Amino acid sequence: MQHTQIAAQGTHSKLAGYLLWVFGFLGAHRFYFGKPVSGTIWFFTFGLFLIGWLVDLLLIPAMDRQADLRFQAGPLNYTLAWLLLTFLGVFGVHRFYQGKWLTGLLYLCTGGLFLLGVLYDFWTLNDQISMRHTERGVFSH
Repeated sequence: MQHTQIAAQGTHSKLAGYLLWVFGFLGAHRFYFGKPVSGTIWFFTFGLFLIGWLVDLLLIPAMDRQADLRFQAGPLNYTLAWLLLTFLGVFGVHRFYQGKWLTGLLYLCTGGLFLLGVLYDFWTLNDQISMRHTERGVFSH
């Protein structure tokens, strides 16, 4: 029953996925839905030579369902965290949002740890948030 409630609550947004799909030839929507390997491939091949990018238009609902089942729901909003990372990541704003003040300050002073930290977060942001939600759930019992 609890698993169904988590899936029903959702962690990701189809609308955000479609908006990121516009930049999907760079892998944005794939990173958002927790597919960093294919996101990286899309980035370096311009959406698998635009063919994969076009096919993804039809695959976004399935990617959204998979992300909703895979990642832990909780108080942090995945979509907001991704927007903060995408547009303000070099300033560490997404890290401040997660309550990671020390690394947020480090990103702020070093341009996202010389962009390598931002790249790392593109690969791991969904898992970082999901772990924060799991930790809060464990400590709240």
